[in-house]
Amino acid sequence: MNDPDTYFVVPTHRLRDVSETVHEYDEHFRRNGHSPQIIVFDDSTPTNVEKYFSHLEALKTRSDFFYVGPRQKEEFIAYVNSRLRNNRLEPLVKNLFRPSYGGNRNFTLMYSLGGLMVSSDDDMRPYSLMEDSPESLEDDEISRGRLHKVGKNGYARKSFDIMSAFLDVLGKPVAEIPENYERGELLIDTAMDLETNASKGLAEENTILLRRGQVADNAVVKIAQTFRSGTNDIDAIDFVDMFLNDEKQVSIDTLNDLYVLVNFRPAVTNKNWRMDCGVAGYDNTFGLPPFFPTRLRFEDYIYRLWVQQNNIVAAHVDAAQHHTKSNYMRNPPASEVLNEEIANLLKKKIRASLTSMDDLGIAFDYSGEITSQDAEEILEKIAGLHRRALQGAETSKSQERADALRLFAANIDKAFYGFEPDFFQHNLLRIVDDAIAVIKASIELWPTLIEICYFQKTRHGLPMLHLGKGTQSFSSI
Repeated sequence: MNDPDTYFVVPTHRLRDVSETVHEYDEHFRRNGHSPQIIVFDDSTPTNVEKYFSHLEALKTRSDFFYVGPRQKEEFIAYVNSRLRNNRLEPLVKNLFRPSYGGNRNFTLMYSLGGLMVSSDDDMRPYSLMEDSPESLEDDEISRGRLHKVGKNGYARKSFDIMSAFLDVLGKPVAEIPENYERGELLIDTAMDLETNASKGLAEENTILLRRGQVADNAVVKIAQTFRSGTNDIDAIDFVDMFLNDEKQVSIDTLNDLYVLVNFRPAVTNKNWRMDCGVAGYDNTFGLPPFFPTRLRFEDYIYRLWVQQNNIVAAHVDAAQHHTKSNYMRNPPASEVLNEEIANLLKKKIRASLTSMDDLGIAFDYSGEITSQDAEEILEKIAGLHRRALQGAETSKSQERADALRLFAANIDKAFYGFEPDFFQHNLLRIVDDAIAVIKASIELWPTLIEICYFQKTRHGLPMLHLGKGTQSFSSI
């Protein structure tokens, strides 16, 4: 039996900077003896493609390098619609693959069908920040890390063989993975809520703990991830807290604190509430569920639920990566806070109404209802943040910092509709209703799309531009 193809994918909407990401990972793979197919999936506008594509085109890589941008995506969608032969489904297909965090990742799933896919965001790097003097972990500890001030001593870069770490486990039964993997039911992050991954508040240090439990030897590792430094997947509200707590910081967009790993070790679990799709790997040999096609930044939540099936497990592998947190084309902090609050609400609603799971999706009963209590709980929480920002502006000795705090407070007030309960609930209902309708319809249609794309990919390939290692070509459907 032939080994499955291996893909390294970079979903992005920031084409200007992605060539550096590709270069660093390509060099990392070369040093460690790997040559996966590298594919950039680009959500940039045609205007930005025209401005910045030459940066990518000029890149020299050791691995085969491909590009899937707006033109290739249009051809892909046109082909899918031609096979469906149902005009009423065309808006749904467009939404499923629309420019968004989930939509772009759904392209990665289709293009890597039949293989193993490793995915890193465009602001990730193939090294990690580790403390100079690692501490031993306790028996049930899987990792420990803490915040350090940027530029201070006490930590250094450390590189791991990322691809080997993923290939050690992806698609393999637990009985065949390395013996140094801890086994358990799930992981608990001391700084995060278990089932939503929402922050419990800014923590200077956190630990990921293993809850012990039986893991079946025949269970297959379908998803995996590395550990990461830089931000450790913290919430937007934690970035705001960092700013509010640091009187010396004058810009809310400047990261003055870095999350540095103290130590970590690999583990495999029946559940994985700590799923981080920015540094993840997937066994896509027979197809996987779609990411939620949403702009709300909880596209991977479906996998946290889906992996809880019998005979499917998740792994934290023996490697780590670093998040550089690019502020280029990033939503303002106030918008990110709103998105996360809505996403956290939806996670709870979907989790509470989950009815079934299968090979390619999940089903849930929640249909988008929003109560006044739902809205008021969010407003009460964010109103406290708003007050803290204004109080900080009044007491700040720096005029630049005071102005930044007042601007943030004004943006929060605008993002949350002036904290007017009825108006906020009305708009929250509209956003949630649209999101849930698209998510449910997408999950229902997904198996049909998997079948269409699997056979087309096998026979003729899917549309993409070949940029590296050889003559440029365009595979068209």
